[in-house]
Amino acid sequence: MIGKVFKAYDVRAVYPKPLNEKIAWQVGHASAAYLLQEAGASGRLDPMARSIVVGRDMRKSSPDLRDALVQGIRDAGARVIDVGMVDTAFVYFAINHLDAAGGVQVTASHNPAKYNGFKISGLNARPVGTGSGLDEVKRLAAIADRQRVKPEGGGLESRDLWAAYRAFLLKSLDPKIVSGERRLRVVVDAASGMGGVMVPKVFGEIAGLEIIPLGFKTTGDFTHEPNPLIDSNLDLARAAVREHQADFGVYFDGDADRCMMIDDTGRSIGCDLLFAWMVDTALRAKRGGAFVYDLRSSRVVREVIKARGGTPVESRVGHVFMKSALRDHQALLGGELSGHFYFRDHFGTDSGPRTLIEICNLVASATKKPSECLAAFERYVSTGEVNFKVEDVDEALAAIDAIFSDSETTRLDGVSYDLGEAWFNVRSSNTEPLLRLNVEGVDAAARDAAFDRIKEILGKPVG
Repeated sequence: MIGKVFKAYDVRAVYPKPLNEKIAWQVGHASAAYLLQEAGASGRLDPMARSIVVGRDMRKSSPDLRDALVQGIRDAGARVIDVGMVDTAFVYFAINHLDAAGGVQVTASHNPAKYNGFKISGLNARPVGTGSGLDEVKRLAAIADRQRVKPEGGGLESRDLWAAYRAFLLKSLDPKIVSGERRLRVVVDAASGMGGVMVPKVFGEIAGLEIIPLGFKTTGDFTHEPNPLIDSNLDLARAAVREHQADFGVYFDGDADRCMMIDDTGRSIGCDLLFAWMVDTALRAKRGGAFVYDLRSSRVVREVIKARGGTPVESRVGHVFMKSALRDHQALLGGELSGHFYFRDHFGTDSGPRTLIEICNLVASATKKPSECLAAFERYVSTGEVNFKVEDVDEALAAIDAIFSDSETTRLDGVSYDLGEAWFNVRSSNTEPLLRLNVEGVDAAARDAAFDRIKEILGKPVG
C-alpha cells in the first residue's frame, strides 16, 4: 500500500483508500527518523534540531491525518510544533523562523478534495523528494510497525505564527501600497482553498489594497477545481476582473503555493511571461545575478535575462530541481510554467503569497497597465503543455528522435529540439504513461507545423 501513495515529490493519494491514518502514522514515524538523522549529520545538537513543524490544509480528512502523522513523529522521538491550518509556504517560513529540523504539510495541493497527502521538507525547508530523501522515507515507512514500536514520547505544542508570517512577508511589499499612497484593486480567487485563509490574515487591512474575494469560505471542499493550469478554472476570476475594473487578479491553487495572474483586461497570463516581467524589472533595478527558469518556459525568458546582464539558469521541471538550482546559483528568482515562483528572500522556496506581493510591486511601479507591460514579452507563440497517452514511453521518444535527430538537442529533462523557427520539449510524466509536449515558434504557422509533425507520431492529445 505504501508504494501507491509515494510520488516523485511528495506523498499523495485518495483518502481513505489507499491513503489513511495507518499510513499517515508510518509517514510521520519515517519522516521524523529521516529528518532527525539529517539534522544530526549536520552537527545540530540544539533542542530545535529535534523539532518538526506540522501544518495542514482545509480538507475534511486533514485533521485526522494530521493527528496520525503527529503521533508517528512523536513516537519516533521528535517534538512536534503544530502551526495549525496554514498554506504550504507558511510551513517553509516556520521551519526557518523556528530553526526546526524540518516540517510536514498535510495537503494534496491542487488535487480534488477526496485526495490528501504530505509535503516533507528538511533543514532550511529544503525539499525532500525523489533523489533528495523521499526514497529513504518511503523505505522507513514500509518497515514502520506501530505494534512493535516503543513510543519515545516526543513533545507537542501549538504555535500561532500568523503575526510573524505577515510581518515577514510584508517587508517585501512596496511601502507606497502599505501606506495607501498607491492603491490597487485586486481580485483573488481562492476556490475555497488555503488562499481564503491566508489572504485575509496576510493582506487584510493594508491601506493600498482593496481585495475582491472569490471563494474565501472554507468548507473542506473546493468551489471549483483548484488547478490553475486548467484554463476554464480561471473563468470566475477573469469575469470578476472585468466586472470590478480591477488592476489585476490572481488565482491560488489548493494549498496556495502557486499563484497565476490575470491582467487588467481579464486575460490569464502565462507564468513564463510573468516571470520575464519580474526578471526584467529586477535587472533594471540591479544588473547581474542568476535567474532560474524551467525548460518549458518561453525562449523570451532566457533572452530577457541575457539582454539585461543576468545569468540564465535552465532547470528540470519540479520544485526539487528548481530549489536546488536556486540555491546552487544563489539566484534571486525562479519561475516555473506551472505557477510556482521561487524567491531568495523566502528561503529559496516557492510561495503563493510572496508571488502576489511581487505582482503588486510590479503593477504599482509601472507607468503602464499590466497588459501593456506584458505585451513586450509576447514575442513567440506556444501550444502550452499538451499531454499524449502512449503505451510505451521509450518507444515513443525513440520515434520522435528518429524524425528530429538532425536538429539541435538538449537532454536536461526529456529532450528539447530546436528546429529553427520552432522548438519543443517532450518529456515523460513522473506518475502516468504520458508524454508532455511544449511547442513554441516565431509565429503560429511555425508552431503549428512543428506540432502537426509531432502529432503524426504521438496521435491525438488527451485531456
